[in-house]
Amino acid sequence: MEFIIDSVEKTLNIGFQIGTLCNEGDIICLIGDLGTGKTHMTKGIAKGLGINEHITSPTFNIVNEYDTGRLKMNHFDVYRVNDPDEIAAIGFDEYIFSNGVSIIEWANYIEELIPKEHMSIVIEKIPKNEDYRKITINYSGHRYAYVKEIKI
Repeated sequence: MEFIIDSVEKTLNIGFQIGTLCNEGDIICLIGDLGTGKTHMTKGIAKGLGINEHITSPTFNIVNEYDTGRLKMNHFDVYRVNDPDEIAAIGFDEYIFSNGVSIIEWANYIEELIPKEHMSIVIEKIPKNEDYRKITINYSGHRYAYVKEIKI
């Protein structure tokens, strides 16, 4: 599924819709260059989960946990991870195989650790205008069929 959007608000809205449809144990992989909107997508998903906390990218912490919504959210940023063993050491498997929703920014950096069944969201800048983005959502596994319900 592919969307062309022209504002941060539309990124947040797509994220919100995903968040309202998420189920326990969902794994969402965010891929895109710096400044494409991965953290905005995460903010939208958090809102859809009913999390009203201030969401920031856990660039130096690797993971931030939010448990004030209808489901717990584990928000990873693996940009600075140099070795997959580093993320394994923080208990990555316990997070992603929990009953929370796990969102992984820069998931392409740790592809070998991502379970086969997951949702992948690729966000790309479109040269036409600095606010334009192409958002491509793919998924592996039946649990993510709800993606078909998402509209701009």
